[in-house]
Amino acid sequence: MRASEIMTKDPACVTAGDSIRKAVELMRTRDVGLIPVVENDSSRKLLGVITDRDIALRVVGEGLPADGNVQQFMSNGVHTARPDDEVDSVMNLMGREQIRRIPIVDERGSVVGIVAQADVVLEGGNAKKVDNTIEKISRKS
Repeated sequence: MRASEIMTKDPACVTAGDSIRKAVELMRTRDVGLIPVVENDSSRKLLGVITDRDIALRVVGEGLPADGNVQQFMSNGVHTARPDDEVDSVMNLMGREQIRRIPIVDERGSVVGIVAQADVVLEGGNAKKVDNTIEKISRKS
C-alpha cells in the first residue's frame, strides 16, 4: 500500500506571512493539529509546518501576542514522504522520528497530502506493525 492511498489529499495550507489566527481558525474548522506552511498558494512548496503544539508552547506558553505571523512560530526542517512511498516506510519514519503527522510532497516539493497517525491506525494494514509504530511515536524522548 502507498502513502497516496491513505493520505488526506489537498490539505489546507498557510503561508509564512499569514496570521497565527488564520492557522488556528483552519485547525478549528478542519479539525486538524498541523497545517503545512507553503511558499505561496499556487506552488504549495513546503517551507515548514505549524502545529497546535507550536502554538501552545511558543505563543500561549511564552505569553506572546497571538497577532504574530506563522513564520515566527512554525517548525522548519520537516520530515516528508512521497505519494508513492510504501506505507511501511512512512510508518518507519514516523516511529523513528516520533512524529504523528507527515506532509506528503510531490517531486517539486509541493504539498499534496498528509499522513497522520490516525490514517496509519485505520488503513495501515499489519496490526503488529501499526502497534509498534504507535508505541515508538508515543515513547518519551
